[in-house]
Amino acid sequence: MTAARIAVSLRRSFHHSRLAQIALIAALWLVGEAVVRVSGAPLPGAVVGLGLTLLLLATGRLSLFSLRRGANWLIAEMLLFFVPLVVAVVDHHELLGLLGLKILVVILGGTAAVIGMTAFTVELCCRLGARHGHAA
Repeated sequence: MTAARIAVSLRRSFHHSRLAQIALIAALWLVGEAVVRVSGAPLPGAVVGLGLTLLLLATGRLSLFSLRRGANWLIAEMLLFFVPLVVAVVDHHELLGLLGLKILVVILGGTAAVIGMTAFTVELCCRLGARHGHAA
């Protein structure tokens, strides 16, 4: 077997391995954390890791198929990441009153702002892509 065939075989098995894809996502996050700690940048490491992922995807160094299954699984199981939050709310009854309502308004407002800016960014990128003839 040649090196090219071995590389293709490994790539195919990686595209079908959810665990390997989750490990790659975690590795990119950890690289972002390391960059932030070394550089002292005032950014969360996850944001830097996400930027690195976007850079790798945009340059073609990383295939979308290399992350799709792992990312879909993480999104599908996202509720598990919020279970400790529910336990904390049950322990702190003050969150069920006016304070909790204020926090809920802030969370909903922040979520709406993130969704709105994401929609705006996607729309802008689609229009720029269509203008340059890269429409999908």
